[in-house]
Amino acid sequence: MNPSEIQAIKNRFGIIGTSPGLNHAINVAVQVAATDLTVLITGESGSGKESFSKIIHSLSSRKHGPFIAINCGAIPEGTIDSELFGHEKGSFTGALDARKGYFETTNSGTIFLDEVGEMPLGTQARLLRVLENGEYIKVGSSKVLKTNVRVVAATNVNLLDAVNNGKFREDLYYRLNTVPIYVPPLRDRGEDILLLFRKFTNDFSERYRTKPVRLDNEARDLLMGYAFPGNIRQLKNIAEQITILETDKEFPISVDTLNHYLNPVQPAGRKSLIQLRQNDDSTSFSERELLYKVLFDMRRDVTELKKLVRNVLENEKYGGDILKDHQELFSSINNAEPVISSPTIEPSRLLSPPPSRVVDLDRYSDERGEIEDVVHVTAEEESLSLEDKEKEMIIKALRKNNNKRKYAANALGISERTLYRKIKQYDIEE
Repeated sequence: MNPSEIQAIKNRFGIIGTSPGLNHAINVAVQVAATDLTVLITGESGSGKESFSKIIHSLSSRKHGPFIAINCGAIPEGTIDSELFGHEKGSFTGALDARKGYFETTNSGTIFLDEVGEMPLGTQARLLRVLENGEYIKVGSSKVLKTNVRVVAATNVNLLDAVNNGKFREDLYYRLNTVPIYVPPLRDRGEDILLLFRKFTNDFSERYRTKPVRLDNEARDLLMGYAFPGNIRQLKNIAEQITILETDKEFPISVDTLNHYLNPVQPAGRKSLIQLRQNDDSTSFSERELLYKVLFDMRRDVTELKKLVRNVLENEKYGGDILKDHQELFSSINNAEPVISSPTIEPSRLLSPPPSRVVDLDRYSDERGEIEDVVHVTAEEESLSLEDKEKEMIIKALRKNNNKRKYAANALGISERTLYRKIKQYDIEE
């Protein structure tokens, strides 16, 4: 594409910038739009990936069909299959009516799957089937349905790393990555930063009826050299804040004023609390006290949890057998072992150094030995055993009630929604 054609695309979709990386991404999006190929858009969060999905849809033969953008990371794992593929009435708790999924409602259109790297593995398998042969099955149904949807996906994570870590399917990655488009981060776009800042401040000045914002030369250089971890979204927020809060617009914004908005949490020259602590060894005692308190509280909570589990098992039909087979788990509370209270720490001591005196830590020697028992024995062994017992109790409750979740949940003293989540967590076959 020649420069005039690329500029026409930018004007149509409100894209500002002249950097080579941005122009190349637009060129690829325009070329692939006329096809039905699957596209994977990569780039940091806030870099404008959704704009490229709209370019692809609007310039394709599906432009008169529906377009929908879905943030996969914002949909809970338990409902994403229903959202994407639909469900039948009664397929799960709360499914009072049948529902169409996005792949059905956007038939003949384009679906934009943002943050596809956050999609659960089970849903990834369903999506792979759609991409390979256009087929899907609603939740709670056995009927195979067809859809003619183009998929454009986007992610701000490295999917190859996710594949190596077992969090993303390798076959789905190569199926999505038919045509890759990389959107450069704002910090790599040079003078585009100033163009975008000017556009945002002019828009906000008109909206709030204030004087336009101008920067002096040093402030411009500072803006150009800033990393912008939030990319365009962060730049837009900064432009809006300056437009509203800086009422004295007769003179250009100085570098000191701009730096206040670029680093609102930790301005230049101000040391953080962590840095202050690193420069003052006298505060290390306060941190040790805090650690001891946390570990003591952990030990107390484990003891209370064992008491609670024992009381539940004593009231269960099969609980007596479990208690008999695992007496060693509850031996400490059977012997009425006292719970050691955690040392009291004044809140002010956590943020200020202690008085100048020699601190005797020998009084913690016995407690440290008990803490090691908690961390290395209780936390690693007994907590795992409790999960096994919980799974065993759920299985017995389901069998006792003929796999009817409502009655099993009542017998366990939990909600039906919680029981459903536990069944999924422990992969219990009903």
